[in-house]
Amino acid sequence: MSTTPAAPRPPMLSTADALATLLAAARRVDGAQTVDTFEALGRVLATAVVSPLDVPPMRTSSMDGYAVRAADLAGASDASAVTLPVSQRVPAGQAAEPLAAGTVARIFTGATVPPGADAIVMQEMVRADNAGATFSQVPPEGEWITQQGADIRRGSVILPAGTRLTPQALGLAASVGSAALDVVRKVHVAVFFTGDELTMPGEPLRPGAIYNSNRFTLRALLGELGCDVTDLGIVPDRLDATRETLRRAARDHDMILTCGGVSVGEEDHVKPAVEAEGRISMWQIAMKPGKPLAFGAVRRGPVDQPADKNGGEAFFIGLPGNPVSSFCTFLLFVRPFILRLAGVEAVEPRVYAMRADFSQKKGDRRNEFLRARVNEAGGLEIFGNQSSAVMTSTVWGDGLIDNPPNHAIQAGETVRFIPFSELMR
Repeated sequence: MSTTPAAPRPPMLSTADALATLLAAARRVDGAQTVDTFEALGRVLATAVVSPLDVPPMRTSSMDGYAVRAADLAGASDASAVTLPVSQRVPAGQAAEPLAAGTVARIFTGATVPPGADAIVMQEMVRADNAGATFSQVPPEGEWITQQGADIRRGSVILPAGTRLTPQALGLAASVGSAALDVVRKVHVAVFFTGDELTMPGEPLRPGAIYNSNRFTLRALLGELGCDVTDLGIVPDRLDATRETLRRAARDHDMILTCGGVSVGEEDHVKPAVEAEGRISMWQIAMKPGKPLAFGAVRRGPVDQPADKNGGEAFFIGLPGNPVSSFCTFLLFVRPFILRLAGVEAVEPRVYAMRADFSQKKGDRRNEFLRARVNEAGGLEIFGNQSSAVMTSTVWGDGLIDNPPNHAIQAGETVRFIPFSELMR
């Protein structure tokens, strides 16, 4: 009796090719909203912020001191002094009168420079009494004056569309009078977890069970990205239950994120369920940890109708179940994909060249991501146990070393280091 040999599996994608595949498929979600600038932290601009004014809107003093006409101090030198009367006092927030020739103005930081004044002399360089202000040196023209529009010119784009709003970006928007901002709507993400062994903290831990740590990690990471998250909980290890949950998740969400069930075991039902309800476009990446990552889409609506007849489809990303694998694949693939859905263009983290203060005698055939931290000498050391089940390493470490396939690391060589701070913003 002859048997048909199984079809060979396609080769695993490199991490670079996998990320390129994801980003090529991502498109900005439809819809925008106007929110108060106070409430816009972490949101993504749908339209650019264009300044309606110069900043500062007038010439201002950058010191407490005296506004002068430099020509009026022409006789001042180290050997002699010039005393001029104070004709006005200009605090910040008040209008300034034109400076009369042969006089000076007492002025404060941020105040409007009087018309006619061409320099500020800081108060430490001036002797003041009832007779006026005495100067022993001639200031250069423009000294301690911030020119109108020195920071921002009217009509300039200060924050382009696609900017993810940081605290300093909100301050910049406020500096040109933006009380509200047009932002992309939040990305709607449904998340669920598979595995009959999973138990929630607070419940008794039955024999053979483990606590569902991934649920807490992934929900927090999605929250950091500003997603609108629907948590569908723990799904039983059954194909029918997985398919029903996928159908429910696809209805009102831009993306479905799962954890576990994407490998090749008999109880791994997520991949066949997605293939039945939609499609798998990518599966298995040549990386460690995190090989069994899947990407595709799930139809919205009846199974027997094509996607373009039933409201489209929801993107799908399936993460492996081991906690470090799911953590690393989220940071390296899910994070940039969601940011691109939200309209962000610059999604690549900055990578730093740093010294390895350790040796690793044998490289892996896959692209390794080693949990590492910066030591007091400014080099990198790695966690002793790089297993994909050791979540302790992610708290101990400062980031990931991106080590190429088949590369043994020698102490003292330069490696690529991605800080967690770059992967969680």
